[in-house]
Amino acid sequence: MILTFFSYPIVRFSAPRAQHCYLHLCSLCSSSIEIAAAAPPPPPPMQREPPKFPCEIDTELDRISSLPGHVLGQILSLLPIRDAVRTSALKRKWRYKWSQIPHIVFDSQGISISSQDQTTIKNKLVNIIDHILLLHNGPIYKFKLSHCDLLGVSDIDRWILHLSRGSTKEFVLEIWKGQQYKLPSCLFSFKNLVYLELFNCLLKPPLAFKGFRNLKNLDLQHVTLAQEVFEKLISSCAMLERLTLINFDGFTHLNINAPNLQFFDVEGVFDDVSFENTFVLALVSIGLYVNVKNDQNVSYGSSSKLLRFFVNLPHVRRLEIQSYFLKYLAIGKVPSKLPKPCIDLNYLSIRLNFNDYEENSAALCLLRSCPNLQEIEILAHPEEQAVVGPVSDFWDDDHWKCLFGQLRLVKIVGISGIRSELDCIKFLLSNSPVLEKMTIKPVSKEEGWEVVKQLLHLRRASIQAEVFHLEL
Repeated sequence: MILTFFSYPIVRFSAPRAQHCYLHLCSLCSSSIEIAAAAPPPPPPMQREPPKFPCEIDTELDRISSLPGHVLGQILSLLPIRDAVRTSALKRKWRYKWSQIPHIVFDSQGISISSQDQTTIKNKLVNIIDHILLLHNGPIYKFKLSHCDLLGVSDIDRWILHLSRGSTKEFVLEIWKGQQYKLPSCLFSFKNLVYLELFNCLLKPPLAFKGFRNLKNLDLQHVTLAQEVFEKLISSCAMLERLTLINFDGFTHLNINAPNLQFFDVEGVFDDVSFENTFVLALVSIGLYVNVKNDQNVSYGSSSKLLRFFVNLPHVRRLEIQSYFLKYLAIGKVPSKLPKPCIDLNYLSIRLNFNDYEENSAALCLLRSCPNLQEIEILAHPEEQAVVGPVSDFWDDDHWKCLFGQLRLVKIVGISGIRSELDCIKFLLSNSPVLEKMTIKPVSKEEGWEVVKQLLHLRRASIQAEVFHLEL
């Protein structure tokens, strides 16, 4: 047997390329190899995949760098601003990635300064924000400034002016320390603003202000603005869908004129609330912090606050009446039922003084005017024990009978076992044929056992209704 070999230089290829070259090499060598006819063919040589170069490994592992720029921007926007800026140290191509993120949030999580001196904290915060805004290259769609150590400094004016020249859609400013910060007039020139949230600020827009034409969500907490400014602000934002007002000063009449408003949440001290052109409003939560006194200049025969409140809420689906607002609704002559039932209302939460006849009348009017209720929550006033008006046998009167054909869940919290509370529970149990669960939570353990004993004897219209007693 005569074998003739040819010598070739060693070249490193990838696995497919190496296999192709090996087969080509064998075809070239076949004419120069003389093998006896009876000799068995030699076994094929073992092939090993050549090791990858470091650059190939890096390319496969660093897949995130090849993502589109807007995707990287969204990822970096989810990081605290401190960590987003630190990504510039990863490699050269990441050096300025953070400077194009569309969402910038300056809060205590993103910026941590270890110092007890307020001046030092203020200077460092201002320097950090100045540098980031200076180096930022691209649109800022969301800007949030909510650092627990930041006062209402004048530097904020410069930042707002800078943002007003761009395309900011979401602006959040929360001043947690010091006096209220007076907003500069340039804030009211934001043309693309969709979301505005302010905390501890003073609003005084320029006379030429004609509203935020694209604003859909307005959240004002611990703010001060004049009555006419408030009304103009609401009515001039035609696209407004969500409005939140908590602890405000400068206006006491909540005149809400918003054709696209769907969500309204208010907590504070006010004299009056009315709705106009709010026919799509579906979720309402109102809490009045000050109790309405009986010596107000409102007579029993005056127009009903309850009727006036619901006249422009034909499609409300969820209603929460907190604090003393039910007492407000009880002002004037309370009807036994609303002229037009709230057919879309499926959830009702009320805070009720069971010892107050007027509040009980308003609560019953609501219950009898909402035939499609699915869930009811009643929060009792355990701290108010004085009886106001003849409450005994109120809920037990036969002409109050009504039927809750869809009521499935009831929760009553803070009861002490008085007669009117038990009568209300009996009223709900006997008029809810599809009730599934009623949860009772007494104000204390001592009164809880007495309530349980009396609940066991109450008739239930629903054979599947279960009554749960929650201990403290």
